[in-house]
Amino acid sequence: MKTIGLLGGMSWESTVLYYQLLNEGVRKRLGGLHSAKILMHSVDFADIEQFQVNGEWQQAGEQLAAAAAGLEQAGAEMILLCTNLMHKVAPLIEAEIEVPFLHIADASGHAIKAQGLKKVGLLGTRYTMEEDFYRQRLLDKYNLDVVIPDQEDRDYVHQVIFSELCLGKFTPESRANYLAIIDKLRDQGAEGVILGCTEIPLLVRQEDTDLPLFNTAALHAEYALEYSFVGE
Repeated sequence: MKTIGLLGGMSWESTVLYYQLLNEGVRKRLGGLHSAKILMHSVDFADIEQFQVNGEWQQAGEQLAAAAAGLEQAGAEMILLCTNLMHKVAPLIEAEIEVPFLHIADASGHAIKAQGLKKVGLLGTRYTMEEDFYRQRLLDKYNLDVVIPDQEDRDYVHQVIFSELCLGKFTPESRANYLAIIDKLRDQGAEGVILGCTEIPLLVRQEDTDLPLFNTAALHAEYALEYSFVGE
């Protein structure tokens, strides 16, 4: 079992989910008192969010790259960045480490292709939905057609993430509105929807809709577990 390095805290609400999923996955595989071998660097999200607002992506990437390098030096044998959005700076992180960086979009892409889907919706922060760093990877590597909500709905999804979900607030009203947006993505031809912010699965669950949902936090954790046991 390899040691997993987690870059977390963005937000810590979903980082908790990663820790739980990884440990549950190891217990399922090995039984008994076994648990995951994890090293974590949890950042102050307020600092990262300010970089986002100011468009200071280079500075954010350098901070996360330094944290990833520290995890590698401490013994991590792979790095997971526990957020979809900050994969925008993944190249900066990858340039500073030698161990594998397991990209969250690859975890989603593998799962979607395994179900034979070709067109999926994407929910996440405004940056994740509107910019190319996530959607283009899914197109280039997995030939997936990714559709996103209209401008008004994108603004709403983004606002709820930062003003509610990242603060641990999960309301029935926001859940209902997210599900309505998911239905609109279905109308656009989406055969499934990527929950492309690791906090969204804390609000919307598969039992809330019959459209396949791809929980990126859970898929990313499972992706890491599969790599952790390679050659074991």
